[in-house]
Amino acid sequence: MTERLIRALARHLPGYAVGSVVPLGEGQDNAAYEVNGELVVRQSKVDDSVLRGEVVRREAALLAAVSELSPLPVPRTVFVDEEAGLLAYGKLPGRPLNLHPVRDPVRLAAPLGGFLSRLHTAPVERMHAFVPHDAFPLSDLLEEAEGHYRQIATHVPTAARRLVEGFLGTAAPAEPGVLTFCHNDLGSEHVLADAETSTVTGIIDWTDAAIADPAYDLALVYRDLGSEVFERTLAHYQGRLDDAGHERVVFYARCALLEDVAYGLHTNARSYADAGLAHLARVFSRNEDGLTR
Repeated sequence: MTERLIRALARHLPGYAVGSVVPLGEGQDNAAYEVNGELVVRQSKVDDSVLRGEVVRREAALLAAVSELSPLPVPRTVFVDEEAGLLAYGKLPGRPLNLHPVRDPVRLAAPLGGFLSRLHTAPVERMHAFVPHDAFPLSDLLEEAEGHYRQIATHVPTAARRLVEGFLGTAAPAEPGVLTFCHNDLGSEHVLADAETSTVTGIIDWTDAAIADPAYDLALVYRDLGSEVFERTLAHYQGRLDDAGHERVVFYARCALLEDVAYGLHTNARSYADAGLAHLARVFSRNEDGLTR
Protein backbone atom coordinates (compact mmCIF):
# COMPACT_ATOMS: atom_id res chain seq x y z
CA MET A 1 0.00 0.00 0.00
CA THR A 2 2.80 2.44 0.85
CA GLU A 3 4.30 2.25 -2.65
CA ARG A 4 0.91 2.79 -4.29
CA LEU A 5 0.24 5.73 -2.01
CA ILE A 6 3.61 7.34 -2.76
CA ARG A 7 3.02 6.92 -6.50
CA ALA A 8 -0.39 8.58 -6.16
CA LEU A 9 1.12 11.47 -4.20
CA ALA A 10 3.74 11.93 -6.92
CA ARG A 11 1.02 12.06 -9.60
CA HIS A 12 -1.29 14.45 -7.83
CA LEU A 13 1.21 16.55 -5.84
CA PRO A 14 4.34 16.82 -8.01
CA GLY A 15 7.36 17.78 -5.96
CA TYR A 16 5.74 16.85 -2.65
CA ALA A 17 8.39 15.11 -0.54
CA VAL A 18 7.09 12.18 1.49
CA GLY A 19 8.92 11.96 4.79
CA SER A 20 6.63 9.63 6.71
CA VAL A 21 3.62 7.38 6.17
CA VAL A 22 1.92 6.19 9.34
CA PRO A 23 -1.06 3.79 9.39
CA LEU A 24 -3.96 5.30 11.31
CA GLY A 25 -6.02 2.12 11.40
CA GLU A 26 -8.93 0.78 9.43
CA GLY A 27 -12.62 0.10 9.69
CA GLN A 28 -15.01 -1.97 7.66
CA ASP A 29 -14.91 0.39 4.66
CA ASN A 30 -11.53 2.12 4.62
CA ALA A 31 -7.92 2.05 5.73
CA ALA A 32 -6.33 5.40 6.61
CA TYR A 33 -2.74 6.68 6.55
CA GLU A 34 -1.15 9.88 7.77
CA VAL A 35 1.46 11.47 5.49
CA ASN A 36 4.03 13.89 6.90
CA GLY A 37 1.74 14.61 9.83
CA GLU A 38 -0.36 16.88 7.61
CA LEU A 39 -2.30 14.76 5.12
CA VAL A 40 -4.72 11.90 5.66
CA VAL A 41 -5.09 9.45 2.76
CA ARG A 42 -7.95 6.97 2.86
CA GLN A 43 -7.96 3.78 0.83
CA SER A 44 -11.36 2.34 -0.04
CA LYS A 45 -11.60 -1.39 0.70
CA VAL A 46 -14.20 -1.98 -2.02
CA ASP A 47 -12.91 -4.79 -4.26
CA ASP A 48 -14.48 -3.72 -7.55
CA SER A 49 -12.32 -1.01 -9.16
CA VAL A 50 -15.26 0.80 -10.79
CA LEU A 51 -17.25 0.89 -7.57
CA ARG A 52 -14.15 1.93 -5.66
CA GLY A 53 -13.73 4.93 -7.94
CA GLU A 54 -17.38 5.85 -7.56
CA VAL A 55 -17.09 5.67 -3.77
CA VAL A 56 -14.20 8.11 -3.51
CA ARG A 57 -15.59 10.43 -6.18
CA ARG A 58 -18.94 10.57 -4.39
CA GLU A 59 -17.31 11.21 -1.04
CA ALA A 60 -15.24 14.08 -2.42
CA ALA A 61 -18.39 15.73 -3.78
CA LEU A 62 -20.16 15.10 -0.50
CA LEU A 63 -17.34 16.66 1.54
CA ALA A 64 -17.56 19.80 -0.58
CA ALA A 65 -21.30 20.04 0.13
CA VAL A 66 -20.92 19.24 3.83
CA SER A 67 -18.19 21.86 4.29
CA GLU A 68 -20.79 24.50 3.39
CA LEU A 69 -23.32 23.00 5.78
CA SER A 70 -21.47 21.89 8.90
CA PRO A 71 -20.75 24.26 11.82
CA LEU A 72 -17.90 21.90 12.79
CA PRO A 73 -14.74 21.35 10.72
CA VAL A 74 -14.89 18.54 8.17
CA PRO A 75 -12.13 17.23 5.88
CA ARG A 76 -11.31 19.29 2.79
CA THR A 77 -10.24 17.24 -0.20
CA VAL A 78 -6.70 17.67 -1.56
CA PHE A 79 -6.97 15.06 -4.33
CA VAL A 80 -8.96 12.02 -5.45
CA ASP A 81 -7.42 9.03 -7.21
CA GLU A 82 -10.38 7.07 -8.52
CA GLU A 83 -8.35 4.24 -10.02
CA ALA A 84 -6.56 3.52 -6.75
CA GLY A 85 -9.59 4.32 -4.60
CA LEU A 86 -7.70 7.01 -2.68
CA LEU A 87 -9.05 10.17 -1.12
CA ALA A 88 -6.59 12.65 0.41
CA TYR A 89 -7.48 15.56 2.65
CA GLY A 90 -5.77 17.93 5.03
CA LYS A 91 -5.42 16.54 8.53
CA LEU A 92 -7.78 18.14 11.03
CA PRO A 93 -6.54 18.99 14.52
CA GLY A 94 -7.50 16.86 17.51
CA ARG A 95 -7.62 13.11 18.09
CA PRO A 96 -10.37 10.49 17.82
CA LEU A 97 -12.58 10.64 20.88
CA ASN A 98 -12.72 6.87 21.32
CA LEU A 99 -8.96 6.66 21.93
CA HIS A 100 -8.46 10.02 23.65
CA PRO A 101 -11.30 10.84 26.07
CA VAL A 102 -11.75 14.50 26.96
CA ARG A 103 -11.63 15.98 30.45
CA ASP A 104 -15.20 17.27 30.38
CA PRO A 105 -17.43 15.24 28.01
CA VAL A 106 -20.45 17.45 28.73
CA ARG A 107 -18.76 20.26 26.79
CA LEU A 108 -19.14 18.14 23.66
CA ALA A 109 -22.94 18.32 23.83
CA ALA A 110 -23.57 21.84 22.54
CA PRO A 111 -21.40 21.55 19.40
CA LEU A 112 -22.76 18.08 18.65
CA GLY A 113 -26.33 19.27 19.09
CA GLY A 114 -25.75 22.21 16.76
CA PHE A 115 -23.97 20.02 14.24
CA LEU A 116 -26.77 17.43 14.12
CA SER A 117 -29.36 20.19 13.89
CA ARG A 118 -27.75 21.53 10.72
CA LEU A 119 -27.43 18.08 9.19
CA HIS A 120 -30.93 16.92 10.00
CA THR A 121 -32.58 20.10 8.73
CA ALA A 122 -30.61 20.23 5.45
CA PRO A 123 -32.77 20.06 2.31
CA VAL A 124 -33.18 16.34 1.63
CA GLU A 125 -33.66 16.87 -2.10
CA ARG A 126 -30.27 18.63 -2.34
CA MET A 127 -28.34 16.12 -0.23
CA HIS A 128 -29.89 13.18 -2.07
CA ALA A 129 -27.68 14.15 -5.01
CA PHE A 130 -24.68 13.03 -2.94
CA VAL A 131 -25.94 10.19 -0.76
CA PRO A 132 -28.30 7.21 -1.00
CA HIS A 133 -31.33 6.36 1.08
CA ASP A 134 -30.52 4.01 3.94
CA ALA A 135 -33.73 2.65 5.38
CA PHE A 136 -33.88 -1.02 6.31
CA PRO A 137 -36.75 -2.58 8.25
CA LEU A 138 -35.97 -2.44 11.95
CA SER A 139 -36.98 -6.09 12.21
CA ASP A 140 -34.06 -6.89 9.88
CA LEU A 141 -31.69 -4.94 12.13
CA LEU A 142 -32.93 -6.91 15.11
CA GLU A 143 -32.29 -10.14 13.24
CA GLU A 144 -28.76 -8.98 12.41
CA ALA A 145 -28.22 -8.08 16.06
CA GLU A 146 -29.20 -11.62 17.04
CA GLY A 147 -26.58 -12.96 14.64
CA HIS A 148 -23.92 -10.65 16.04
CA TYR A 149 -24.80 -11.72 19.57
CA ARG A 150 -24.39 -15.39 18.67
CA GLN A 151 -20.87 -14.57 17.49
CA ILE A 152 -19.88 -12.84 20.73
CA ALA A 153 -22.00 -14.51 23.44
CA THR A 154 -19.08 -16.36 25.01
CA HIS A 155 -17.29 -13.02 25.54
CA VAL A 156 -20.25 -11.35 27.23
CA PRO A 157 -20.39 -11.36 31.06
CA THR A 158 -23.22 -13.47 32.48
CA ALA A 159 -25.14 -10.53 33.95
CA ALA A 160 -25.02 -8.64 30.65
CA ARG A 161 -26.19 -11.72 28.73
CA ARG A 162 -29.53 -11.60 30.51
CA LEU A 163 -29.98 -7.96 29.50
CA VAL A 164 -28.99 -8.55 25.88
CA GLU A 165 -31.14 -11.65 25.51
CA GLY A 166 -34.09 -9.81 27.03
CA PHE A 167 -33.70 -7.10 24.39
CA LEU A 168 -33.39 -9.61 21.56
CA GLY A 169 -36.61 -11.26 22.71
CA THR A 170 -38.67 -8.08 22.21
CA ALA A 171 -40.23 -6.71 19.05
CA ALA A 172 -38.51 -4.01 16.99
CA PRO A 173 -39.88 -0.44 17.33
CA ALA A 174 -42.16 1.16 14.77
CA GLU A 175 -40.47 2.40 11.61
CA PRO A 176 -39.44 6.08 11.45
CA GLY A 177 -41.83 8.44 9.76
CA VAL A 178 -39.29 11.01 8.53
CA LEU A 179 -35.82 10.52 7.06
CA THR A 180 -33.18 13.27 6.94
CA PHE A 181 -29.59 13.79 5.86
CA CYS A 182 -27.38 11.99 8.41
CA HIS A 183 -23.70 11.33 9.00
CA ASN A 184 -24.93 7.80 9.69
CA ASP A 185 -21.76 6.59 11.45
CA LEU A 186 -21.21 9.17 14.19
CA GLY A 187 -19.33 6.89 16.56
CA SER A 188 -16.73 8.44 18.86
CA GLU A 189 -13.97 7.22 16.52
CA HIS A 190 -15.20 9.75 13.96
CA VAL A 191 -15.37 12.71 16.35
CA LEU A 192 -12.06 14.55 16.75
CA ALA A 193 -11.50 16.54 19.90
CA ASP A 194 -8.89 18.37 21.95
CA ALA A 195 -8.57 16.26 25.10
CA GLU A 196 -7.41 19.15 27.29
CA THR A 197 -10.02 21.72 26.31
CA SER A 198 -12.84 19.23 25.59
CA THR A 199 -13.42 20.95 22.24
CA VAL A 200 -14.74 19.20 19.15
CA THR A 201 -12.21 19.87 16.39
CA GLY A 202 -13.72 17.93 13.49
CA ILE A 203 -16.06 15.25 12.17
CA ILE A 204 -14.49 12.68 9.86
CA ASP A 205 -15.40 9.60 7.76
CA TRP A 206 -18.50 10.46 5.77
CA THR A 207 -18.49 7.20 3.82
CA ASP A 208 -21.84 6.04 5.23
CA ALA A 209 -23.66 9.38 5.03
CA ALA A 210 -27.21 8.87 3.83
CA ILE A 211 -30.81 9.95 3.91
CA ALA A 212 -31.72 7.98 7.00
CA ASP A 213 -33.38 8.02 10.40
CA PRO A 214 -31.94 10.95 12.42
CA ALA A 215 -32.39 8.86 15.57
CA TYR A 216 -29.43 6.75 14.41
CA ASP A 217 -26.97 9.66 14.63
CA LEU A 218 -28.28 10.42 18.11
CA ALA A 219 -28.09 6.74 19.04
CA LEU A 220 -24.34 6.64 18.54
CA VAL A 221 -23.92 9.70 20.76
CA TYR A 222 -25.89 7.82 23.43
CA ARG A 223 -24.01 4.56 22.87
CA ASP A 224 -20.52 6.04 23.04
CA LEU A 225 -20.85 9.11 25.27
CA GLY A 226 -23.57 8.11 27.72
CA SER A 227 -26.96 9.39 28.79
CA GLU A 228 -25.86 12.74 30.26
CA VAL A 229 -24.07 13.88 27.11
CA PHE A 230 -26.95 12.53 25.03
CA GLU A 231 -29.59 14.46 26.99
CA ARG A 232 -27.53 17.65 26.90
CA THR A 233 -27.01 17.19 23.15
CA LEU A 234 -30.79 17.03 22.79
CA ALA A 235 -31.06 20.34 24.66
CA HIS A 236 -29.13 21.94 21.77
CA TYR A 237 -30.84 19.91 19.06
CA GLN A 238 -33.40 21.65 16.86
CA GLY A 239 -34.81 18.51 15.30
CA ARG A 240 -37.77 16.60 16.67
CA LEU A 241 -37.36 13.52 18.83
CA ASP A 242 -40.58 12.20 20.32
CA ASP A 243 -41.08 9.14 22.52
CA ALA A 244 -40.99 6.84 19.48
CA GLY A 245 -37.72 8.49 18.48
CA HIS A 246 -36.27 7.87 21.94
CA GLU A 247 -37.24 4.22 21.62
CA ARG A 248 -35.41 3.97 18.29
CA VAL A 249 -32.34 5.71 19.76
CA VAL A 250 -32.00 2.96 22.36
CA PHE A 251 -32.77 0.25 19.80
CA TYR A 252 -30.15 1.48 17.34
CA ALA A 253 -27.57 1.97 20.09
CA ARG A 254 -27.96 -1.63 21.21
CA CYS A 255 -27.85 -3.08 17.71
CA ALA A 256 -24.82 -0.97 16.79
CA LEU A 257 -23.00 -1.95 19.97
CA LEU A 258 -23.41 -5.66 19.26
CA GLU A 259 -22.20 -5.10 15.71
CA ASP A 260 -19.11 -3.23 16.96
CA VAL A 261 -18.17 -5.97 19.41
CA ALA A 262 -18.61 -8.65 16.74
CA TYR A 263 -16.53 -6.64 14.28
CA GLY A 264 -13.81 -5.99 16.84
CA LEU A 265 -13.53 -9.63 17.86
CA HIS A 266 -13.65 -10.93 14.29
CA THR A 267 -10.98 -8.56 12.99
CA ASN A 268 -8.97 -8.26 16.21
CA ALA A 269 -9.74 -4.52 16.29
CA ARG A 270 -9.61 -4.56 20.07
CA SER A 271 -10.58 -0.90 20.54
CA TYR A 272 -14.04 -1.65 19.08
CA ALA A 273 -14.50 -4.87 21.03
CA ASP A 274 -13.23 -3.51 24.34
CA ALA A 275 -15.32 -0.33 24.18
CA GLY A 276 -18.43 -2.26 23.22
CA LEU A 277 -18.02 -4.79 26.01
CA ALA A 278 -17.40 -1.98 28.51
CA HIS A 279 -20.64 -0.25 27.47
CA LEU A 280 -22.85 -3.36 27.41
CA ALA A 281 -24.37 -3.10 30.88
CA ARG A 282 -25.10 0.63 30.51
CA VAL A 283 -26.57 0.52 27.03
CA PHE A 284 -28.72 -2.53 27.72
CA SER A 285 -29.95 -1.34 31.11
CA ARG A 286 -33.74 -1.26 31.12
CA ASN A 287 -33.99 1.72 33.42
CA GLU A 288 -31.17 4.10 32.60
CA ASP A 289 -32.55 7.60 33.13
CA GLY A 290 -35.85 6.66 31.55
CA LEU A 291 -34.37 6.47 28.06
CA THR A 292 -36.24 3.28 27.23
CA ARG A 293 -39.55 5.06 27.18
